[in-house]
Amino acid sequence: MAELLHVLVIEDSEDDVLLLKRALRLGGHVPYIRRVDQPSSMIDALAEEKWDIIIADYSLPDFSGLAALELLKKSGQDIPFIIVSGAIGEDVAVAAMKAGAHDYILKGNLTRLVPAINRELQETIVRRERRIMEERLTYLSIHDPLTGLYNRAHFSSELERLQQPQFAPVGIIVGDLNGLKLINDTWGHQSGDSLLQAAASIIKKFCPNNATVTRIGGDEFVLLLPCTTLATLENLCHTLTRAIDTYNQTNPLKEGIVLSMSLGFALAEGCHLDLPEVFKVADNNMYREKLNQSQSNRSAIVQTAMKLLEARDFITEGHGDRLQLLVAHLGIALKLPENRVTDLKLLAQFHDIGKVGIPDKILFKPGTLTPEEFNEMQRHSEIGFRIAQSSPDLNLIADYILKHHEWWDGSGYPMGLSGENIPLECRILSIADAYDAMTSDRPYRKALSQKQAIDELRRFAGIQFDPKLVEKFITSVEENR
Repeated sequence: MAELLHVLVIEDSEDDVLLLKRALRLGGHVPYIRRVDQPSSMIDALAEEKWDIIIADYSLPDFSGLAALELLKKSGQDIPFIIVSGAIGEDVAVAAMKAGAHDYILKGNLTRLVPAINRELQETIVRRERRIMEERLTYLSIHDPLTGLYNRAHFSSELERLQQPQFAPVGIIVGDLNGLKLINDTWGHQSGDSLLQAAASIIKKFCPNNATVTRIGGDEFVLLLPCTTLATLENLCHTLTRAIDTYNQTNPLKEGIVLSMSLGFALAEGCHLDLPEVFKVADNNMYREKLNQSQSNRSAIVQTAMKLLEARDFITEGHGDRLQLLVAHLGIALKLPENRVTDLKLLAQFHDIGKVGIPDKILFKPGTLTPEEFNEMQRHSEIGFRIAQSSPDLNLIADYILKHHEWWDGSGYPMGLSGENIPLECRILSIADAYDAMTSDRPYRKALSQKQAIDELRRFAGIQFDPKLVEKFITSVEENR
């Protein structure tokens, strides 16, 4: 069944309306017609209903087709407008088309009406789709697609606009997410994107209506506030900080990911506003605040990562403590300095910190990993390296965390190092780690005996393990059991 065609008719003759209705039905349409013959009635009709087409007589006693066309233009609606008249000269018809009418038809030739309507309806669809696309492109040209905030291009134009004296004093607040790169590297860009969206929501919620909120870089937001005060800027920064703290208490993101933002502000006063310079001041103030917070923020992320690893790694309960003893005994047997033994124990505790960035479905999969899953699992060395690099407490062992899965024969990962190119600490850890894994129960197998584990170490000496260290490790285990 054909869809209802909503037709607004500007006509003073009911008989002519009936003729139009008949022509539309013969053309396959099911018309719903509303007739008006006064300007006020047309204004009401445009406001009250949606119309597919407008058909107007050229001349009415108290109205005209051209006057109706002007009312349509003022309404801002895109509706095909066709003039149907009993007698209209060519000059008048051309003038009507130039004024915006889509077609004109003589009442004595209504066979042209339906084809004209069908054509105009199709062209209207094309126009609307084009307009939607243009509006979308315009939106994207000045908006950040991730957060919906204005982007750097709009920030630059707005900064220039606000230089006019009537907007003074202009306040600028710069906000920068703390630890975004580390979060991206550890938990993935999806988690980082969620943090950016959360930050954008908080900023939009608490900003004044006259503020322009922009995301000008990967982790940087800027707020432009016209006609403001220093106290307003300071209070808004405090409000945003409290809102972020509240958000973290009911964090809907992945467990352990914390939203943290450094804020700085500056105020431009006077008749001659140099807003780019004021922006630099606000940016410098933000970075000063960031430096004050950076160590505590990074430490918080590392501590969170370790807590998560401890909570998730139920399979290897006690593994870290046993491993610290094993590497310490071997380090002492090798007469390593005390500071290197300390680093070894730290490495034993934190070598797998990068596993917080590996999905549980892979980390705890009971069966054999697929090649794709194994590639994903291998990322934990690099993730751990980046986490350790960001922590003053772990920075010294970051390189060891990166290389603790290298094999003596060069077939390990991630760098394919071999022999003594692998740091000694990594060679020690790999032997101790394998030994403890073999002598501990797993869900998929019982623990091997000490003899069986030692036999396996010797079998892989020269392949996975440093052969000389294997023998020294065996001696150390036997002496300390």
